[in-house]
Amino acid sequence: MTTPQDLKNFDSLPNAAHVDVNVVAALFGCKPPTVWLRVRRKELPAPRKFSAHTRWNVGELRKCLMPEAA
Repeated sequence: MTTPQDLKNFDSLPNAAHVDVNVVAALFGCKPPTVWLRVRRKELPAPRKFSAHTRWNVGELRKCLMPEAA
């Protein structure tokens, strides 16, 4: 599997950017079904829908990854 470009560049993405479930799964070291489970449990922020695409806000993900920096 190739690494998504958004994952390679995550640190340089602006907080307003959005990424897909595969990037979220890679960031949190799990698989996409686990991402959805964590969203249902409110352990991860809810994604947003953009037409037919579901994406997570980079700024919200950063807060989950590094809560001490928020």
